[in-house]
Amino acid sequence: MTQPEPGTNCNQDPFGAVDVEDHECAVWLLLRRSRSDDGLARLQAVQDMSEAHHWHDYQYRTVAQACDLRTLIGLARSGESDLRFFLPPPPLPPLKEDSSIEEELRHLLASLPQTELDECIQYFTSLALSESSQSLAAQKGGLWCFGGNGLPYAESFGEVPSATVEIFCLEALVKHSEIPTHCDKIEANGGLQLLQRLYQLHKDCPKIQRNIMRIIGNMALNEHLHSTIVRSGWVSILAKAMKSPYIMEASHAARTLANLDRETVQEKYQDGVYMLHPQCRTSQPIKADVLFVHGLMGAAFKTWRQQDSDQVLTEKVSGDETRYTTCWPKTWLAGDCPALRIISVEYDTSLSDWRARCPMERKSIAFRSNELLRKLRAAGVGDRPLIWVSHSMGGLLVKKMLLEASQKPEMSTIINNTRGMIFYSVPHHGTHLADYSVNVRYLLFPSLEVKELSKDSPVLKVLQDDFLEFAKDRNFQVLSFVETLPTSIGSMIKLHVVPVESADLGIGDLIPVDVNHLNICKPKEKDAFLYQRTLQFIRETLAKDLEN
Repeated sequence: MTQPEPGTNCNQDPFGAVDVEDHECAVWLLLRRSRSDDGLARLQAVQDMSEAHHWHDYQYRTVAQACDLRTLIGLARSGESDLRFFLPPPPLPPLKEDSSIEEELRHLLASLPQTELDECIQYFTSLALSESSQSLAAQKGGLWCFGGNGLPYAESFGEVPSATVEIFCLEALVKHSEIPTHCDKIEANGGLQLLQRLYQLHKDCPKIQRNIMRIIGNMALNEHLHSTIVRSGWVSILAKAMKSPYIMEASHAARTLANLDRETVQEKYQDGVYMLHPQCRTSQPIKADVLFVHGLMGAAFKTWRQQDSDQVLTEKVSGDETRYTTCWPKTWLAGDCPALRIISVEYDTSLSDWRARCPMERKSIAFRSNELLRKLRAAGVGDRPLIWVSHSMGGLLVKKMLLEASQKPEMSTIINNTRGMIFYSVPHHGTHLADYSVNVRYLLFPSLEVKELSKDSPVLKVLQDDFLEFAKDRNFQVLSFVETLPTSIGSMIKLHVVPVESADLGIGDLIPVDVNHLNICKPKEKDAFLYQRTLQFIRETLAKDLEN
């Protein structure tokens, strides 16, 4: 805690002639410093406040009522801050007479422009506006089995029928919120308050809360909306969520707060780009980035969790990924290498223009890599030395992104700073998937045209040949792991998804491991070979960068 300097007169602070006792002086002094023109003094004042754990209730309330927007956001991003710094959100306006939340949500959606939308967003919007809960539930097994998370998405309607329309409206709003002018409309039409009401109402529905957080996180990319977001009470909700034991809840809050914190964060984290470490303000200098790109049926958090008991594949798909707490990059790797920024991306359900759950034209790997590359560059990927870590189809995406970046002058820093990559069971030479029935193929690679992944696919061959030459030329360090056990699909089929020969990039070490395709990137424990060899590669490849 900063003590007042000798002779400090608290009555000279910028809040006017405040009549305070001596023991109050420290609080007002910190408030004054938090408004200083000196950036370092401001940061130190916020840090000192966040470390105050023995104040009286009213002292926290004093700061809560008197601090400015920058200080409040800084406190929310400080890991140790007392939640009493955050006033409860202001009372929400009453619902219009004879109106329900569902109707107000539809009304908000209907008020947004239908311009600048791709066909997929138009599809989501029209579906949300035109369908009733009953007809949505009736068709849940059809259209909604597109995409990586199609099955649990469809099945979830059975669990929360009342939330069906809300989920559709929120899916559409997530897409709208990626367009800045639409964010302005959402704010002007009371969206911040309506979303807050919905968030409080659905405390037991992580899917709804997650999509609401995505919308607020997207709105926070627009700096002119920051004061409105803060005034509407969202920072207190985010500060509480940051302390959640559930990684997904904490990470969505961390993304939104990082987008609000223009005092210490230059990067912008777009939808689907999550910083796993550091999630709070830190004095630890960050010297390099490690980027995790999931694959088959994956997601930003569940793919990289600690291995759990062996289940069949269908149970894996429909498991509730919101409740996983042990995500090894966030817990183990951040602890072992605190000077890394660790990013995980989610693309099959999050990146705009990906038709994962939209029955429109399906796009190729080439199309997908462009979108992800743009988002990663906005997050400052390429500004520091970098290692890419990928599983399954994610590795094909990484290869395509690096080749694309090498052709674009504005992306050259990504290439120049890439030090190496780790591939977990990446089908460089394709998979026998095309030999299986349509149902099995969709379960495994639902959002890709399967012919791109089949053995001897011309698209994969060109990608492999081009990347191998490129990687040798750039002298990238490469480590590959491959499964040796088959993966159960339902109760009937066992499939060796990526055979050893397909996982061989042609450079670097290739290490076979006695696990199946899903567990190749999920070490059982911190001492397990899979994690220790991964850690060793990261430390060795970044040794010079981490020393500097």
